[in-house]
Amino acid sequence: MGAQWKQKWRELAADQKGKIVGKLVREIQVAAKMGGAHPEFNARLSAAIAVAKKQSVTRDTIERAIAKGSGTGPDAVQYDTVVYEGFTPHRVPVVVECLTDNNNRTASEIKQLFKAGSLGTRGSMAFMFDHCGMIEATHADAAIDIETAALEADADDMESKELDEDETGTAARFYCQMANLDTVTKALKAAGWTITTSELTYRAKEYPELSEQQHEEVTAFLQGLDGHTDVHRVHAALK
Repeated sequence: MGAQWKQKWRELAADQKGKIVGKLVREIQVAAKMGGAHPEFNARLSAAIAVAKKQSVTRDTIERAIAKGSGTGPDAVQYDTVVYEGFTPHRVPVVVECLTDNNNRTASEIKQLFKAGSLGTRGSMAFMFDHCGMIEATHADAAIDIETAALEADADDMESKELDEDETGTAARFYCQMANLDTVTKALKAAGWTITTSELTYRAKEYPELSEQQHEEVTAFLQGLDGHTDVHRVHAALK
């Protein structure tokens, strides 16, 4: 969800299933907290629910997550958002978004993950990224022009995206100003696009050149970060 470097959810090892579900549930909670409990009026929540259903998250689990996030349930969620920045091995900039109920614990453990990764270092990297809205979507028409779709939806930029094995037609990724995320998402949906992701992201301005081996080492480091329970998203300048 939101990290272009990451392998597709279904490609992750079976023992990661619990962590995947946990992150999906947390995304639903955060989306409900930020935009309300009704997916028809909350594009981010609607996309999060769609992904959760695709991963076989049960209806009861989804409903409980919405109730907790929106504060309508008996145990409303209380998470703080904390952002960590640094370099992966081979000097690839990375921004790590965490949702936590214990800042001291999370800070200590993320620091240790950076130390454990060979040459991984903490530091200020946000200036190497654009903080923006990002929508991933598919369209049944394989011939649709994504540049025209972006223009009509008032998106600032777009790029083609590889289709999943069970998808047909056209897949694309659209970028917009943070304040326009909901508006652009709804415009694309009205134009016949199926929204799979609608979220705020950090888009790298430049991508370092890496050898195949270096790419594998960076990916392994990023997966170690992403596997932490409190890590919500990992954004890296890695194609």
